[in-house]
Amino acid sequence: MLVLGIESSCDETAAALVDDLGRVHADVIHSQVALHAPYGGVVPELASRDHLRNIAPVVRASLACAGIALKDIDGVAVTNRPGLVGALLVGVQAAKGIAWATGKPIVGVDHLMGHVLSAFLRRGDSDNPLPRYPYVCLLASGGHTAIYRVDEPRANAIRELGATRDDAAGEAFDKVAKLVGLAYPGGPRVDEFAARGQATRIKLSAPMASPSSLEMSFSGIKTQVAQIVARAPHREPDADRAVWVADVCAAFQAAVTGVLARKVIEAATQQRVNDVVLGGGVAANRELRRRVSELGAERGIRVLLPSPGSCTDNGAMIAYAGATRLARGERDGWDLVVASRTALERRTRKGRGKR
Repeated sequence: MLVLGIESSCDETAAALVDDLGRVHADVIHSQVALHAPYGGVVPELASRDHLRNIAPVVRASLACAGIALKDIDGVAVTNRPGLVGALLVGVQAAKGIAWATGKPIVGVDHLMGHVLSAFLRRGDSDNPLPRYPYVCLLASGGHTAIYRVDEPRANAIRELGATRDDAAGEAFDKVAKLVGLAYPGGPRVDEFAARGQATRIKLSAPMASPSSLEMSFSGIKTQVAQIVARAPHREPDADRAVWVADVCAAFQAAVTGVLARKVIEAATQQRVNDVVLGGGVAANRELRRRVSELGAERGIRVLLPSPGSCTDNGAMIAYAGATRLARGERDGWDLVVASRTALERRTRKGRGKR
């Protein structure tokens, strides 16, 4: 089974061809980073218009890369939730047009399902081990941060064990980068600068570090960094400031990744599950990958890390998630709609206070 996957939930226009074994035959992404960089974040209207301009060229490029024609695909999968509604509409309407023109079945895919299943993707000659059900997944991105137990590749077989009470981890990375003057998108910049810094030079309290709870919070650590920046001198030489920025990034990254690593490994221990998977854009962070791998090894838990290209938004994960639905005989009709919220279970209540 060969599935065309289309992703347009935020600021990447993506299309991919993936089979039901997870082999990636083509994966094309048009990024909007340069478009949104002057604003320090994604502008929904600009995102939708750029998707309109690029959806057809990206789909054509993916087909050309795989060396197949539309008639050769077995189905179309498209992200229909969650995300920016205007952006989602572009992808869904394009997918409906392709399905109608080719007579192929169409399925909608929850964007978070794509991330949860991204460790099943096989790129190039990779023969990476695959997760074994059930497994625990830490999904950490710019808009979502949660820990799930995954029993099967179905939305109703995925249970939330804990999530952030406020901001997502990726949003915190972007905000901290902006506070210290780094370019958008902030996550990769923080990772880069942190590698050159000394975390012990900046004192930060780890956010909701208690292992007794799998819930998380990242608004407070952003405030800590903002206070440090406000107190910092602004007239030091550029070389000294670069060292200070690297130290702030290192301290922030160590605090956040330490909490994420401890909680996901604790979740696997509590659930008596042997496999842990990372997913989402923050899963590409080198410090997080190292910490989770080391803690997993200490506890005898196998940690599976998707390639960095499978962590960020892409069409391949949508194609594979769609292939699992098509393999079960599921189909969506022309009444497929978009939604801004995920279909996955949400148990963590937002805001402060005892639970």
